[in-house]
Amino acid sequence: MAEALRQVTRPLYVVRSGDTLYARTGGNALFGCEKPAGALPIIGQASPCLPERLGDAQFCRDLGIRYPYIGGSMAKGISSAAMAEELGRAGMFGFFGAAGLPFAQVETAADRLLKAGVPFGFNLIHSPHEPDLEEALSQLYLQRGIRVIEASAFLALTLNLVRYRIHGIHRAADGTIVTPNRIIAKVSREELAARFLSPPPEKHLRQLVAAGEINEAQAELAAQIPMAQDITAEADSGGHTDNRPAIALFPTILSLAAAYREKYKDIDLRVGLGGGISTPAAAAAAFAMGAAYIVTGSVNQACVESGTCEEVRKMLAETRQADVTMAPAADMFEMGVTVQVLKRGTMFPMRAARLYEIYRACGSMEEIPAAEREKLEQTLFRTTLDKIWQDTRSYFLQRDPSQVERADRDPKHRMALVFRWYLGQAAHWARDGEPTRKMDYQVWCGPAMGAFNEWTAGSFLEQHTRRTVVTTAMNILFGAAVRTRAAMLSCQGIRLTAEDLQIKPLETAQIKEYLR
Repeated sequence: MAEALRQVTRPLYVVRSGDTLYARTGGNALFGCEKPAGALPIIGQASPCLPERLGDAQFCRDLGIRYPYIGGSMAKGISSAAMAEELGRAGMFGFFGAAGLPFAQVETAADRLLKAGVPFGFNLIHSPHEPDLEEALSQLYLQRGIRVIEASAFLALTLNLVRYRIHGIHRAADGTIVTPNRIIAKVSREELAARFLSPPPEKHLRQLVAAGEINEAQAELAAQIPMAQDITAEADSGGHTDNRPAIALFPTILSLAAAYREKYKDIDLRVGLGGGISTPAAAAAAFAMGAAYIVTGSVNQACVESGTCEEVRKMLAETRQADVTMAPAADMFEMGVTVQVLKRGTMFPMRAARLYEIYRACGSMEEIPAAEREKLEQTLFRTTLDKIWQDTRSYFLQRDPSQVERADRDPKHRMALVFRWYLGQAAHWARDGEPTRKMDYQVWCGPAMGAFNEWTAGSFLEQHTRRTVVTTAMNILFGAAVRTRAAMLSCQGIRLTAEDLQIKPLETAQIKEYLR
């Protein structure tokens, strides 16, 4: 049975001979005809199930990919250009993690991926405290012709998002509205999903018209399209997350999209699922619920193409589902927003939480008790807070002078910027593998990493050096197809054993043989 289920390109029949059941693939089945001599009764069947048919076919056509599989964006280039390129060459879609990187690095990645000629996208993360940075990135994407972005961590729609979405909007000869730029929005709340499923806010369209960036005709067209045709319901993921359970979140967002779909004549609204997907069973469940595509994140960080260091890959390969926790986010520290990170092998979550406690309790660095301040300077910062402020001040004078102006007026904001120095550096130390700062590594990670390690235990993918993004993706997709066939049989009363459902990882070449 286990081998028959893996023959995903061929129909599977379960037949009975006496008291024994047999699984057969291929051949012909006769229904409604006289039973020929020697024929066995069919008591169950499973149709062929190719990985590329698991999601929404039109979604794949729109993005120019074969498989309904996306490698989600991880900031600071952890979702590297190499990762996006490999996924694109394999018929999947990868986002480059541009958040937190200097413009020069983002431009270099754009040049590489544009030259590669594969499907790809870049991420745009909400930067409430640095709106100029968000605007500059969105303008860069327009200038370089980046046609797909993944919008993440947005609390509301911004002018930058609207500008990107409707840039170049026009009506085709057949009357359809053409929007060259596509937004795939990650959401975990219904009210935010509703904003992305709606047309751009009128106030933003008026601003763009007044600035001469669009004309009145384009504004009228923009009022007839959704901000995002594709929505990713983001469940319990690494990094920014609301820790929502997928089984509750996804159906809600799917129903919301169905309600909004009636508003648009020629545009279908689709919902994918991300967060917690790292095994065939999880992927099969997502597609069974109606996901147009799936998004992976944490597991890709442990692959050899990721932009993180070898030491972090080793740490991730040893992670279990309970080895993650929430910690203050560097980009939204003052707002109390948290991100999901690895806690095994690092003290970052505890130290970051302590910084936020001090920030809440004190109005300035001068108000921090002397003993507490000395401890911070010796353990976290390894220098004086005043020295950190001078370095931070110099940094923001180049990046965003308005932050310095505000800090000079507001000592609490100055303290926040100093504390954010540690949070931001902790991510850099982890990515770059700074050996003296291992206890301060900030590694974005969700429980999916632990599930992946438990599934791959004892297989070749247990070794982190053998994990590639394409091999990982193909195993998840192929295993999901096998599990889907098993579900077909279960619905017909065929009882399958644990051995039948045990889908251990295969080399990519072996999977391709099954898919011939």
